[in-house]
Amino acid sequence: MHIEHGVRGGRTVVSQRNGARIVTRGRGGYVQRAYVTRGGRSYYSRTYVYGGGVHVGVYQGYYWGGRSYYGWYPGFFYAPAFYGWGFQPWGVPLVWGVSAWGWGGPWYGYYGGWWNPYPVYTAPYFWLTDYLIAANLQAAYAARAEEAGDAGSADTGVSDGGGGGSADNSAPASTAVTLTPEVKQAIAEEVKAQLAAQQAQAAGGTTAGPAPAQANGTPPAALDPAKRTFVVDTAVTAVSTDGQECGLTSGDVVTRLTDTPDGTDNTVNASVAASKKGDCVTGTTVAVKVDDLQEMYNHFQEQLTNGMAEMAKKQGTNGMPKAPDTSTKASDVPPPKPDADAAKTLQEQQAEADKTEADVRAEAAAGGGL
Repeated sequence: MHIEHGVRGGRTVVSQRNGARIVTRGRGGYVQRAYVTRGGRSYYSRTYVYGGGVHVGVYQGYYWGGRSYYGWYPGFFYAPAFYGWGFQPWGVPLVWGVSAWGWGGPWYGYYGGWWNPYPVYTAPYFWLTDYLIAANLQAAYAARAEEAGDAGSADTGVSDGGGGGSADNSAPASTAVTLTPEVKQAIAEEVKAQLAAQQAQAAGGTTAGPAPAQANGTPPAALDPAKRTFVVDTAVTAVSTDGQECGLTSGDVVTRLTDTPDGTDNTVNASVAASKKGDCVTGTTVAVKVDDLQEMYNHFQEQLTNGMAEMAKKQGTNGMPKAPDTSTKASDVPPPKPDADAAKTLQEQQAEADKTEADVRAEAAAGGGL
């Protein structure tokens, strides 16, 4: 069992038991089990449990550089024309206000000083960019609320001008924006590139998983030279060039600088492109684990699919142009059923971690100190 406490709070516990990989973060987490093997490739089911909700996804396992990685694998594809529609400009810019988005809750007022939605959307991929950012900020707010033990008074530590935790959802976002237009554009370009790649995969009838390293030595997406911008999906710990630890939370953005991992720690250097108050300082260079970058990339792909599903529902309404064919087709490895015992398994691991830490403290106290 590996137990890690983040510098901004929160605990991550990872263990392997009876062939399952169990990861808990805060009060949730996931259970990963072997699923199927096809064409020499291994696929795993991941059942996530967060906030009482459960969802399942497929991940492809593979090796590179002597280490194992897991890449998110799509359970279905949209028609190729829908992906093409997603990265092409609309004829007329779309004005899409907060009320039309359906946003609500204290998170939006709280992060108003850190991020502003686009005033208009000239193409679907800009709409998707705001969707992704909003989803990550909601996750950051929920994580801080959980850590504080009070969902109504989460101290997310956003920059000054961010609403000070106010739940006034009608207040306009502050102009003191930390997530700059340049960083948002980098995220938008990544969205556009992913849509183009998925269109090609849908048209070819194949899916996106990387081939096993034994076959072609493909590095994980976290180290792909064509992919530099990563949006943090959950709290992680990084190390600055002066050796100081700092935290990154959901919604922060990093730009990978190096492509070759450190042989010992399996980290690469990245520049902090955007961060919230209390996180790693914007502009600094930090070492980030390749595994953490890979999970950011996995989450980005999954959120993009969720955003496409929202656009498929909203197209043709509230001024959004009508999209072409939004039908879907199952991939060659459709998602399995959720693990019925996932919630229990995660709870058991949390209890074991509590006991382990209590035992360590008791032993340390008996020995004269921690």
